[in-house]
Amino acid sequence: IKAHKAAGMKYIVTPAMPTPKTLKDLQTYCEYYNEIGKRCKENGMSYGYHNHDFEFKKIEDKVMYDYMIENTNPEYVSFQMDVYWVVMARQSPVDYFNKYKGRFTTLHVKDHKELGQSGMVGFDAIFKNTDVAGVKDLIVEVEHYNFTPVESVKKSLDYLLECSLVKESYSK
Repeated sequence: IKAHKAAGMKYIVTPAMPTPKTLKDLQTYCEYYNEIGKRCKENGMSYGYHNHDFEFKKIEDKVMYDYMIENTNPEYVSFQMDVYWVVMARQSPVDYFNKYKGRFTTLHVKDHKELGQSGMVGFDAIFKNTDVAGVKDLIVEVEHYNFTPVESVKKSLDYLLECSLVKESYSK
C-alpha cells in the first residue's frame, strides 16, 4: 500500500484469484479483501477487485460474483467491472449496475478488439448507466488488435472521445 501510494496510485485492484471450491473458501477471500480495503482506505486509497468470466460460475448454488459483492463491505471494497468478461459470461453489466448500485467505482472498458468494433458489448447502455454504477474512472484495454497496437489504441480512444454518452470527465 505504501509503495502504491508513493507512486501516486489512487487504486489497488486485485486482478483475479484462484476459483474457490466452497463458499467457506470464498468467504475467506471476502474477509481478506475487506481487510485490505480497510487498510487502503486508512491510507487514502481505494481497493477493488477485477472480474473475468469465471466469477459468474456457481459455487454451492451461489453465483461467485454476487456472493463477493454481497459479502464485502462497500466502504472498503469496490468492483472494477470488466464489461467484456461480463458479456462473455452471458450477463448484463447494466443489470449488475442496478442490482448493486454504487459498487463499481472503476469500469474496465474492453471489446473483443478495438472499442466499439465488434458490436458484442452494448456500450451505449453501459455509458447511460455509469452514474447508478458509481463509476468514477475508466480503464481501457485492447485485448486483440486489428491494427498495430498504437493504431488500435488510437481507434479505441477516438471511439470514447466521439461517443456522446461518455462523460467529459472520463476523456481526460
